[in-house]
Amino acid sequence: MIERQIVAQKLKEKEIETFIFGYLGRISCSHIMMQRTPLGEKISVYTSRPGMIVGKRGANIKKLTDILKTKFNMENPQLEVVEIENPYVDAASVARSLMSGFERFGPKRFKAMAYRALEDALKAGARGIEVVIGGRGVPSERAKTWRFSAGYLKKSGDISANYVDRSYEYCNLRSGTIGVKVSILHAEIILPDDVKYKTEEKKPEQVVKKDEEKIEIKEEVITEKKTEDKKNHTSEKKSEKKSEQKEKPKEVEDVSAKEK
Repeated sequence: MIERQIVAQKLKEKEIETFIFGYLGRISCSHIMMQRTPLGEKISVYTSRPGMIVGKRGANIKKLTDILKTKFNMENPQLEVVEIENPYVDAASVARSLMSGFERFGPKRFKAMAYRALEDALKAGARGIEVVIGGRGVPSERAKTWRFSAGYLKKSGDISANYVDRSYEYCNLRSGTIGVKVSILHAEIILPDDVKYKTEEKKPEQVVKKDEEKIEIKEEVITEKKTEDKKNHTSEKKSEKKSEQKEKPKEVEDVSAKEK
């Protein structure tokens, strides 16, 4: 019985999600989160264009709440519009922008549009992105799939299953149906194979000590030079005194010879 209740609840949530997407427009909405609170069911709509969803003075939200009450028997539905800060990194908004471009300009410029989406995502801070475009609507003789990728993206493992942001969209054109698949790996996710290089930082204390040693060595050299100069000066003075003492007795002898 519990399993049946869970399945019925999930089916009801899916029906509400498809109805909200159809009412507000798939291009304007990114994704929807539903939560049960004591006051009622809280439905948060994530979008990059909140003004289009809210309408003038919240007219669209008021109409949508009334429809949800009557059609899905919801007691107190609370609609909340959440703005996406960086739509270039959100997979659903990227896929829907590509889909709207195909509907407006046709599929002839699909390569330029895909490469622009890759460039915008990498500039916005994504670690890796992959865009797959395929179907009968792609301009070719047969149905083909084109894969565009940039950066680093995990294809298998726990990170690929749980942390990679994925979105699938399609659009019906005159030439045929085109499917778009977008996968984005965000920069905040820490990978297990990330390698960090440790760099040894030079301590400022060691540099100061080296400077002090250099100063001390210079002072020692200067003092040694001063002592050598003093020794040379004293030795010169002694030699001068000795020479004077030797000259004096000669003069005395000359004077005594003259007297005689």
